[in-house]
Amino acid sequence: MNLLHVQNVLKRLGASKPSGKQTSSDAERSFSLRIPVFTMEKGSEMVIVGESGSGKTTLLNLIAGIITPDEGSITLNGTEISILSEAKRDRFRAINIGCVYQTFNLLQGLTAKENVLTATMFAEKSSNAEERCTMLLSRLGLKEKMHRRPRELSIGEQQRVAVARALVNTPALILADEPTASVDARNARTVIDTMRELAHDEGTSILAITHDASVQAMFPESIAIGDIVHV
Repeated sequence: MNLLHVQNVLKRLGASKPSGKQTSSDAERSFSLRIPVFTMEKGSEMVIVGESGSGKTTLLNLIAGIITPDEGSITLNGTEISILSEAKRDRFRAINIGCVYQTFNLLQGLTAKENVLTATMFAEKSSNAEERCTMLLSRLGLKEKMHRRPRELSIGEQQRVAVARALVNTPALILADEPTASVDARNARTVIDTMRELAHDEGTSILAITHDASVQAMFPESIAIGDIVHV
């Protein structure tokens, strides 16, 4: 069964000026992405590979509802998110999507546990939130460090906090944007393996993007961005 269905999407990016007034530098900054069709099955784990600037992050932002297409439709978990208002997209994303970014976006004044729990507040999920948060941080090897603030954690530990935060609401889909860009090879393997193990246990799908061949090799399915996005 399809979890995600992207159909006939067009997204225009960059500068926009009246016809005849666009300079060469404006033209370089202005381009469009076209996605004829892209689907993911429930429970699948996929990595999209491609160089920087090839449209990978834009694709993830469209799927997350952070930006909306100019044309076409994006349906996730039975909801056409591309027609929702910004407030409804934010609410939908909090409940259905877990995001892992290459910059972890942790709140420096909060502990690891508090950072994870912020995601449950946005999704208005209070039932068993602390118990699940503790379980995730423990499985990620942070049981003894969950009350430390980000500055007291290594880069690899901060990344694992970000993974726990993405998983805490039991989302339908994890979106991971270069999730191992800030960690070494050993920690990269730990992050990906643990994220996949936890997602598999709960039927959560994973869509990651990378330009790193070693990360690509950690996933059962991979696809080139050029086979999805037409620039």
